[in-house]
Amino acid sequence: MSFIARRGLSTLVPPKIASPSAIGGAKDAARIHSLGDFYGKLPRGPAPDPKITGLFSRYQARYFGKNPSAAPIIHLIAALMILGYGNNYYFHLRHHKNNAH
Repeated sequence: MSFIARRGLSTLVPPKIASPSAIGGAKDAARIHSLGDFYGKLPRGPAPDPKITGLFSRYQARYFGKNPSAAPIIHLIAALMILGYGNNYYFHLRHHKNNAH
């Protein structure tokens, strides 16, 4: 087996935390105990809903949350039209306000 294939498979295998040689020693037993304490302190159950603060998070919660809609696509099209017209006016149309080409 090539080195690259072994390296790719090694990321799939979890590290040996509780190997048979680690159980007998006092130093390793303390390590296992601290590992158990760590996993015991982790929160259980579903994650709480994040607090909604700011303009973008309110927009995201309204249109992408529990009831998603197609309104953001319409908002994007309208914003591009407004920006496009503003760009067109600034670079071309304002020169034709008072005199023709």
